[in-house]
Amino acid sequence: MSNDVTTTDGGASTAPPTRRRRALWVAGVAGLTGVVGLAALGGVAARDDKPSSDRVSDAQPSTNRQNVSDAGAGADGAKENSGQDPGDDWSGDDWSGFDDRSGKDDKRDDKRDAKRDDKGDDKGDDKGDDDKDRNKQVPCDTDKLIQEIVFANSRDGGVLELAKGCTYNLTRNDYEGNGLPVITERITLKGDHTTIGRDATADYFRILNVGPGGHLTLKGLSIKGGQTIQQGMTVEPATAWAPYSTSVRTTAAAELAKPTAAPAAKPAPAAKPAAATAKPAAAAVKPAAAAAKPVAAAAKPVAAGSAVVPLVEQPGLNDGAGVLVQPGGRAEILDSELLYNQSGGNGGGLANFGTARLSKTTVAHNTAFLFGGGIFNAGLLQVDESKIKDNNAIIGGGGIANGAAEIFTDEVDGGSAWVHKSEISDNRTLGFGGGVLDVEGTTTLHETTVSDNTALLAGGGIAAADSQLILKHATVAKNSTAGVGGGLAVTFDSVATVENSWIKDNTAGFFGAGLYNEDSVTTLRDSEVVGNRAVGPLASGGGIYNTDGGEVSLQRTKVTQNFATLPPGGISNGLGSFVRLDDESAVTANRPTNCLNVPDCF
Repeated sequence: MSNDVTTTDGGASTAPPTRRRRALWVAGVAGLTGVVGLAALGGVAARDDKPSSDRVSDAQPSTNRQNVSDAGAGADGAKENSGQDPGDDWSGDDWSGFDDRSGKDDKRDDKRDAKRDDKGDDKGDDKGDDDKDRNKQVPCDTDKLIQEIVFANSRDGGVLELAKGCTYNLTRNDYEGNGLPVITERITLKGDHTTIGRDATADYFRILNVGPGGHLTLKGLSIKGGQTIQQGMTVEPATAWAPYSTSVRTTAAAELAKPTAAPAAKPAPAAKPAAATAKPAAAAVKPAAAAAKPVAAAAKPVAAGSAVVPLVEQPGLNDGAGVLVQPGGRAEILDSELLYNQSGGNGGGLANFGTARLSKTTVAHNTAFLFGGGIFNAGLLQVDESKIKDNNAIIGGGGIANGAAEIFTDEVDGGSAWVHKSEISDNRTLGFGGGVLDVEGTTTLHETTVSDNTALLAGGGIAAADSQLILKHATVAKNSTAGVGGGLAVTFDSVATVENSWIKDNTAGFFGAGLYNEDSVTTLRDSEVVGNRAVGPLASGGGIYNTDGGEVSLQRTKVTQNFATLPPGGISNGLGSFVRLDDESAVTANRPTNCLNVPDCF
């Protein structure tokens, strides 16, 4: 069940589309993963790159750094760094919780003091002292950092100013799979070119966990090298989508009849592997659900035989290698980096099941063995002025995954994700949604660029299944897939609106290099679909491919200079599907032809 109650801009959410379990992806595409099994990836080690002066974020230049471990003090025996610098950008009054500025006019002070009674003075002084007590400087000592977080949790929160240029090196897993204590109060961690990371030789654990009621703010930090252990079972990306797609099951039998996909060799719906045989409607009666779910048992309803559905989605034990935000938790990640984290489940850099905001932050070089290489969301997510780049997910959502399909557990409905003035680039997946994947959620991309992402099966830039997708003043460019939907793949009863946006220079091996629309309703308004190429030997619909009862409406939109191996190069419309062009739209200069089965277009 989704956590989405309202949209991120405060308005009421539109009604979700009906959930019809119909064909999701085009026939023949799933076989492309037959030679790329997850079993071969099981031994992939996490990237435990040592910190270097080369920063990923443009906003954070290199600086001299200190390294300290929770196993002991730094080798150089340096004195503790207070982390405070006369020119420190993070030492302003906004974060200290009080205003200690001097230089007030004496007469003004006298008037102010004369108006306040003794009671007011005492109250004000007490508050000032409390705020000062909440603002702590943490030396470059990992044990001291852990100690201060424990104290802050017990003292209704606090602001911890970490040492400038320090690396807090975590070597122990003392907190139930977390390198640091679970955040249960309002705690701010402020750094200046400061890193909190997992030691390369340490056991697997995530870095930070925000519990219910906790509110974590990160500023000026790098969260690096968290790693959670991968699932013991493996699955092919195409198999993960078989419950949603008849065409995938019936046409991929030969290629999927490999050692890791033998149960899927039959064309019937029952060809799913044993762990996924229960369809969404029968999720409550799966006999092995308790053993197969990587979700903390206490977080789910305990009535095993009942049909009770949890009010919010719950995280798995392996989700969120860098930062995990539990339901009821909140995280604000500002001017920071999430780097080289690897999740055995969902969300390499961040897994959000509560409320999270990223601003002016870089999420890069992270990996997820299931969904959301950079970010996984099942709550409320806001990303602004940030970079999501060079992340990897095996099943789907190389950059961002808003929700997840059913594999070992029930499907996880996506929440509400709003991405503003950001870049999602150079992300990859073996499955669906190289840049962005939405499964039964709502995703809005506003003034955002999705470029140079890759998905093997569908949706090189963006893939949506049973979702609501909104693009405003967005650019989807230079993405690629060996399957369908080089730029966008909108499927499975989704509703997509593209306004004042550009879908250009994307590539697909089969259909719909710009847009692939299946069993969904997509509206393009004041937009351009240009320069996309469907290049496979059977490829067609270079600009737009509409099929299986899908509806595409073009309003003041241009479809031009697209290419396909087989006609048409512009718009291909299947039988029983609908494409509507208004008088101000144009389909021109596409090769080898402009349209197939589109009224008033040839």
